[in-house]
Amino acid sequence: MYFVPHTYPYQNPYYQPMYCYGTQAGYWAIPVMEGYGNGLGSLRSSDGDDNIMLRDYGANPFVVNINEATKQNSTFRTALWTGKHLQVTLMSIDVGEDIGLEMHPDVDQFLRVEQGQGIVRMGKSKDNLNFERSVYDDSAILLPAGTWHNLINTGNIPLRLYSIYAPPNHPFGTVHVTKADALAAEEGYGHNNSSNG
Repeated sequence: MYFVPHTYPYQNPYYQPMYCYGTQAGYWAIPVMEGYGNGLGSLRSSDGDDNIMLRDYGANPFVVNINEATKQNSTFRTALWTGKHLQVTLMSIDVGEDIGLEMHPDVDQFLRVEQGQGIVRMGKSKDNLNFERSVYDDSAILLPAGTWHNLINTGNIPLRLYSIYAPPNHPFGTVHVTKADALAAEEGYGHNNSSNG
């Protein structure tokens, strides 16, 4: 039997490609470190239901099937990863509901729809949302800082999406089970840029 080096990904799941500019790709081992988990199995819940544990993984190195995590989430908002310059949250908007008209003066935002359909409205003022588009599974929405926006679920199933904020917009570990929870928390944090509160 011959030993065949560098047969990633089939031989050893702890080997990841490492790209060296101007040279051939090499491989390096990712060690299992305390607090970082031990591969994708560590993201699964311990009750055997094969769900991803949805919590804020902080600024630690992290890999997740974002499509699967987004579709699994049933809360209005759950922070999945909060770093120094970036934050990822999962959102589920109920049928007929919306995110709520809001504006982040110093935060760029990226949204990606993974399930459902809706309408996004954007504009330079809350009274002039002159940009409107239909969105659905696989739609990406880019919101420049200072843009008023709202996303409305127009479908018959929950609208599931993830949001990337740069810089982070919510405290580490944020979980808002309902939209009402989110509005109450945002008032508590001094976010007064929403028309809902």
